[in-house]
Amino acid sequence: MSTSKAAAIAVIAVAQIGAMALWFSATAVLPSLVAEFGLSGFMQAALTSSVQAGFVVGCLASAALGLADRVDPRRFFAAAALAGAAANALLLAVDPATFAAPLLRFVTGMAMAGVYPVGMKLASTWARGDMGLLVGILVGAVTLGSASPHLVNALGGVDWRFPVVAASLSAGGAALLILLAGIGPNRTPSPPFDPSAMLAAFRDPPLRLAYFGYLGHMWELYAMWAWIGVFLQASFALSLPAAEASTAARLGAFGAIGAGAVGCVAAGYLADRVGRTAITIAAMAVSGACAATVGFAFGSSPALLVAITLIWGVAIVADSAQFSAAVAELADRTRVGTMLTFQTALGFTLTLATIHLMPVWVEALGWRYAFVPLAIGPAFGAWAMARLRAHPRAVALAGGRR
Repeated sequence: MSTSKAAAIAVIAVAQIGAMALWFSATAVLPSLVAEFGLSGFMQAALTSSVQAGFVVGCLASAALGLADRVDPRRFFAAAALAGAAANALLLAVDPATFAAPLLRFVTGMAMAGVYPVGMKLASTWARGDMGLLVGILVGAVTLGSASPHLVNALGGVDWRFPVVAASLSAGGAALLILLAGIGPNRTPSPPFDPSAMLAAFRDPPLRLAYFGYLGHMWELYAMWAWIGVFLQASFALSLPAAEASTAARLGAFGAIGAGAVGCVAAGYLADRVGRTAITIAAMAVSGACAATVGFAFGSSPALLVAITLIWGVAIVADSAQFSAAVAELADRTRVGTMLTFQTALGFTLTLATIHLMPVWVEALGWRYAFVPLAIGPAFGAWAMARLRAHPRAVALAGGRR
């Protein structure tokens, strides 16, 4: 078992990468599924949004029961990763064009509620003046895990089964690895059962503003992650040979999502030194600008489009960990796990709307303007973080660096 801080964070991060590969294992192979089974636009969106819905239900149940604060986080993580791996593997046994597939993705999402926020809770037990960096490393790991199926899909040929199997094996390995992670000195005693504890966020103005910032961020994030591969495929098809366009789109999607890992770590490092709200506002300004303008490069030079999506990919998730770090710093220490879990539940509920709205926007506005409505989220989030920056309790953020 890892007893040093560096070793523990490394173990948690690698386990997060392995387990979170389940999240986009079906989304990454959507082009292959569409070609083989003729999935409708609704079913394509459902394969992603059902994961979000399951995650929300799992997070709400976990938050209401206080599981993230009352159960050994390593065992909770391991059990959830194994359950998700099994549900994901069962995709091979059903017809992807039927509702059995979204149902399995729903179960996978429920399992992820025991991975993502629990991993952040575990990392926070090691924080000492570097909360932003530690959580940034974890969210960066989540980002790489979410991007990895796109890379596996690009390298694995046209058979969609390969990345699905790889994701389940990866999550199974993560379940074993997380048991080696040590728990840091900041672990607090298990609080008493209180199903209403999660609602404290709405009664506390600074926490509420941190939640609002996160909601603005989430309005944009998962819609971009879910549809960037389809967007690139449609754009590259106009300028590249069909076979080359497909591979380039998969690699481009991996790059756009995976680049966010760099943004997460860099933003975490800077937020601990410059300020939590300053970094989130800056990141949302860049990502919102990219959402509003990326469509104008549709059908143009693939190199130009990839460059824009890489910048977008870095900025769009760079702020993510800092909302979680802010909540961890502002919340009652005995309820950090619950507050983080409830925060993610609300954020992922919002993603259900934008993931399903994207095909509507594509049909109504075309790819040139389809991403523009996503810019609303970072604009709202930046407003919320500016309000938090002005609040007296913002001195609790990043050791007084607002």
